[in-house]
Amino acid sequence: MPLPLSRPHRDDVRIAAVGLLGGLLLWALGLTNSQGGRVLGDGWLLVPLCAMAGLELLRRTAPQAALVLGTLVVIADQFTLGSLATTLMFTDLVYAAVLYGTPAAARRIPVTTALITIAVTLGFLAWFRRPEALLIGVVTGLVSFAPAATGVLVRNHREAAESARLRAEQTALLAEMDRTQAVVAERARMARELHDMVANHLSAIAIHSTAAISLDDPRTTQQALTVIRENSVEGLAEMRRLIGILRDDSGDSQREPVAAPTLDGLGALVEQSRTNGLDVALTVGDGVGGLPAPIELAAYRIVQESLTNALKHASHGTASVAVHRTDGALTVWVTSPYGDLDGPRAPGSGAGLIGMRERTALLHGTFEAGPESGPDGKIWQVRAELPVDPADEGVSE
Repeated sequence: MPLPLSRPHRDDVRIAAVGLLGGLLLWALGLTNSQGGRVLGDGWLLVPLCAMAGLELLRRTAPQAALVLGTLVVIADQFTLGSLATTLMFTDLVYAAVLYGTPAAARRIPVTTALITIAVTLGFLAWFRRPEALLIGVVTGLVSFAPAATGVLVRNHREAAESARLRAEQTALLAEMDRTQAVVAERARMARELHDMVANHLSAIAIHSTAAISLDDPRTTQQALTVIRENSVEGLAEMRRLIGILRDDSGDSQREPVAAPTLDGLGALVEQSRTNGLDVALTVGDGVGGLPAPIELAAYRIVQESLTNALKHASHGTASVAVHRTDGALTVWVTSPYGDLDGPRAPGSGAGLIGMRERTALLHGTFEAGPESGPDGKIWQVRAELPVDPADEGVSE
């Protein structure tokens, strides 16, 4: 089954038409390459002219085949009076074969034409033994090697331009990926801050409001409303601080909340949890002060979220918070009674555990959370180990 031929490019059609019309005009004016002494007469030069014009239609779609056939045509043209248009169209076929042909052809054709030019020059010089024979070599080089070399230069320029365009597209794609990742990371960071800042207060509000509605006791209702008001005020303050960060136009994407909490605030955090109705025991070991700000903030948030979860889900009993230093790490360990809870409870979404795990992973630490069996029954424990580089101790920013 014959292969379908591609339609000639419109520019190739124009080149073929101009070459054919130019050759006919030169023939009509009597301008030929030779005034006589050729085997074939005047009209025969039109045959190679028309054949070469037809091959110009293949200069893009089949450049190597057009060059091979064009070489035979230009040889046949030497037996006629010859046409300058035929010769010029042949040089264009050489140029097109290098420019549009395969990479192997683009490397091979300049070398071949250079060797042909040298061989023709030496051959005619040895034959005529006159310096004028060098002109034949020059003409051969202009017809064959010069267009091939020009094609190499243009092809290399196009390939360099295409490579630069591809590199620019890849750079733009990588920049867009980096921007997208930065946006996702920033959204995740702000989501963690929003959850950790507000969840504790809203959980206390939900639990105490449920108790006030469920129990018909004026004293209990008054205490619940007091706790609700305190947590509402503190929650609003945290929200204002977070909104201020979101509206900040300084461009510092790594900035943490103003006056970010540290481990020195664990005592106040525990007292707040006790005010909300949670019995908490706090143990802070030696050497936990002066740690890098990201580590202290992560440890504080892990304790805060653990106490929030205990307030929402723990059964009756005492929750325990222990923070101490080990070799090269800060360990945070929070336990609370685990089991059925009598009384009001707030629903959970699981975002707190995700946030604690993300905070630990950002510092290349380890995080564990889940139920365990203790001496007093089942407990829920949260354990995080945050690596501490001794060289960074005492650095607050």
